[in-house]
Amino acid sequence: MAKEGAQRAEETEQMIEKEGGKEAAEGSAAGSLRAGDTKEMRAVVLSAFGGLNKLRVSKKAMPEPQEGELKIRVKACGLNFIDLMVRQGNIDNPPKTPLVPGFECSGIVEALGDSVKGYEIGDRVMAFVNYNAWAEVVCTPVEFVYKIPDDMSFSEAAAFPMNFVTAYMMLFEVANLREGMSVLVHSAGGGVGQAVAQLCSTIPNVTVFGTASSFKHEAIKDSVTHLFDRNADYVQEVKRISTDGVDIVLDCLCGENTGKGLSLLKPLGTYILYGSSNMVTGETKSFFSFAKSWWQVEKVNPIKLYEENKVIAGFSLLNLLFKQNRGGLIKGVMDKLLNLYTNKKIKPVVDSLWALEEVKEAMQRIHDRGNIGKLILDVEKAPTPLMANDSTETSEAGEEEEDHEGDNENKERMPFIQ
Repeated sequence: MAKEGAQRAEETEQMIEKEGGKEAAEGSAAGSLRAGDTKEMRAVVLSAFGGLNKLRVSKKAMPEPQEGELKIRVKACGLNFIDLMVRQGNIDNPPKTPLVPGFECSGIVEALGDSVKGYEIGDRVMAFVNYNAWAEVVCTPVEFVYKIPDDMSFSEAAAFPMNFVTAYMMLFEVANLREGMSVLVHSAGGGVGQAVAQLCSTIPNVTVFGTASSFKHEAIKDSVTHLFDRNADYVQEVKRISTDGVDIVLDCLCGENTGKGLSLLKPLGTYILYGSSNMVTGETKSFFSFAKSWWQVEKVNPIKLYEENKVIAGFSLLNLLFKQNRGGLIKGVMDKLLNLYTNKKIKPVVDSLWALEEVKEAMQRIHDRGNIGKLILDVEKAPTPLMANDSTETSEAGEEEEDHEGDNENKERMPFIQ
């Protein structure tokens, strides 16, 4: 399989070089490309923070691996809710635009930087990337790259790292999930929610309470023990079943759900905040939604936590990887997760596949909470004619006529929460 992968990667490289050479010759006559700029790739480019109209599929210079990096010919990329927050600029200290979004991908190793060991050209891999994942080629440090099991598809591999590492670390590293415990997880139909449910099933007698939109209930009812509508009074529903509450609350919503989650904790229970999707209410960032959500967050009193024997925690996988240099810890977690996958204990749930040119529609589906499992950008997928005409047209320069309304207002940033 590695040999076949290497052959495919070589053929793809030759095709790119041939097309790149042709474009360079044409561009030279028009003065649009510098001499020698022959290798280009398609990538999703965010031209400025804001709405969906800020996204464009453009041609960019192909990266080459630096020391300690792998060059990966991307087959599939994962879409996460954090990508919506990045698009809006609703993160702490965002990078400058234009930028290529995306934090995870899968593909084939195409080149090795100096000092890279343990990988060969043609290896099938999945990887974390500090931005730039939504492109035909990425380069990332070897510590963020993991080999794909033979029976795992590229789309499954792109759906695996963010969701399952987040779920595993919250359950086992932060909350110390054990036999007989109970867990409440919001957005149970999403990628992390489904990963949480599957990992809980690997421990005997764990009760999972989940909230999700009612239209998802039929599809995910077998993955959790008790399922509630996301708009219902889930606090009373949980207490009706378990009068003393739950051991673990996993909150990706924030706002008023913080206080509700803390109220549901048993003594020695753990509440973990790992997202703030309630703050994303429109296509562009809204100071009103930001202020309302944080105003609804219950003020945490350390003395009250002490008296009630409760734990409150936060978890951001991206910060852990790229700001706090815990790649070695994540590597150990990935080894455990891949062992569970090999033993058929867990399996990523893929909602749908989208072409790069369909990224706007894919993002809208996440915003509408319409997905069950993970949305994937399939780099080799051709867009449907309707979406190709009405969506994210390919642009040579990555520029478009911008809608500047709202670009310069509401400059407050929310914390970078995965």
